[in-house]
Amino acid sequence: MSDLSKSLAIVYHSPYGHTAKVAEFIAQGASQMGVRVQCMNIEHVDWDFLDQAEAIIFGCPTYMGSVTGQFKMFMDSSSKRWKNRIWSGKLAAGFTNSGGLSGDKLSVLQQINLFAMQHGMLWSGLPLMSTGHGERDLNRLASSLGLMTQSDNAPVEITPPQGDLDTAIWFGEYIAGLVNKINMH
Repeated sequence: MSDLSKSLAIVYHSPYGHTAKVAEFIAQGASQMGVRVQCMNIEHVDWDFLDQAEAIIFGCPTYMGSVTGQFKMFMDSSSKRWKNRIWSGKLAAGFTNSGGLSGDKLSVLQQINLFAMQHGMLWSGLPLMSTGHGERDLNRLASSLGLMTQSDNAPVEITPPQGDLDTAIWFGEYIAGLVNKINMH
């Protein structure tokens, strides 16, 4: 039975659809844990839902070793929430996708982590040991700070690989599980 008072927002930027696909798989995993999930592209932010959600997962592709310019603008637009400490104490997590196996994704997760820390949020990484480095393996990129996925220069229908998508489901389940633990009475 789901408790709709427990909610998780996934806010992301996805110019080509790959990051949105990862967000959908994270949402799928979180929904299985009985948490209300809302995915939103930064172009259509539901600020009220973000303000009321128990957790926010931030996602952005890795461009030139950094968040996208548009995602940075979203971060900057949260300054009134920062000043008023609206997101303080909320659970936060992050994910990123790039074309390269590395692509300097760690830098993006660090930027998102620092952004969450500036807001006084509680950060959760990805505590899943890598099961290998093949395309069907979980956490094949061996990330700990957050979810890293990789998309070949191919249509969104065929990339990221299944292991990355399965890791996204695991990540969603894990973060939603934390929401459930935090909200136990």
